[in-house]
Amino acid sequence: MATRRKTASKKTSQGATRPAWLSRLQLRPRPLLLRWLWRLAFVLASVILLVVLLYKVVNPPTTIYMLSEGRRLGAGVEYSWVSADNIAPVMLRSVVAAEDANFCNHWGFDMAAIRTAIEEGGNRGASTISQQVVKNTFLWHGRNYIRKALEALITPVMEALWSKRRILEVYLNVAEFDEGVFGIGAASQHYFGIAPEALSSTQSARLAAILPDPKDRSASKPSNYVRRRADSIRDGAATIARDGRAACFERG
Repeated sequence: MATRRKTASKKTSQGATRPAWLSRLQLRPRPLLLRWLWRLAFVLASVILLVVLLYKVVNPPTTIYMLSEGRRLGAGVEYSWVSADNIAPVMLRSVVAAEDANFCNHWGFDMAAIRTAIEEGGNRGASTISQQVVKNTFLWHGRNYIRKALEALITPVMEALWSKRRILEVYLNVAEFDEGVFGIGAASQHYFGIAPEALSSTQSARLAAILPDPKDRSASKPSNYVRRRADSIRDGAATIARDGRAACFERG
C-alpha cells in the first residue's frame, strides 16, 4: 500500500509541474511546427502581394539601394520620377534592346538565356529587366540565396499584376546611371542637360550602354567600348521596333 501511494504521489507531482501546452507540444511537434510554418508563409505571401499591388499604382519614393548610397555619399542622391509617357519611346526600346530583347515574350524569366548562361559556365548574364526591377525596387543588392529566393518568388507575381509598360517605367526610374544619379529623369539632365522626352536615339543608346556598369562608364564622354556598344544598341532598338518585340510596352 505504501509503495502504491508513493508511486501515485510521484505521478501527481510530475503532472503538476508539466504545463498542458508543453505536453501537447511533446506529443505533436511536427503538426504544430508545420502549422506555424504555413502561417508564416501565408503572412509573407500576403505582404509581398500587398506591396507589389501598391507599387502597381504608387511610384516608389526611394529604394533600399538609394538610401544606402545616399548615406555613403553623405549628400543624398539625384532622383526624380518621370512617367513613361514623358520618356522618349526610343529610350524604352534602347534599354530593352540592351538588357532584355525578349522582354515582351517572357513571364519574368528568360529560360533560353538561362540555358545559354549555364552552357557558357555562368559567364553570361541571364537576368531579365523584370528580375532587375524586383531587385532594385523591393530588395537589396548583393549575392545571397535569400535575396535570390525572394527575387524568384516576387518576379512572377509582379509580372502577373503589372503591365510590361509599368515594369519598364519603374526600371528606368530606379536604375543607377552614375554615382548618386538614379532614374532616367536625373540621368538625362546629368549627361545631356535635357528632359528625357527629348532624348535622341544616340543619347538613348548611350544611356542604355552604361547601365551594366554606370560608375565606370559615361554617356556624355563615352569610351570606345561604350560607343561600339551604343551603336549596337541603337541598331537593336530599331530592329525590335520593326519586328514587333516592342509592342507590349509602346502606346497604340
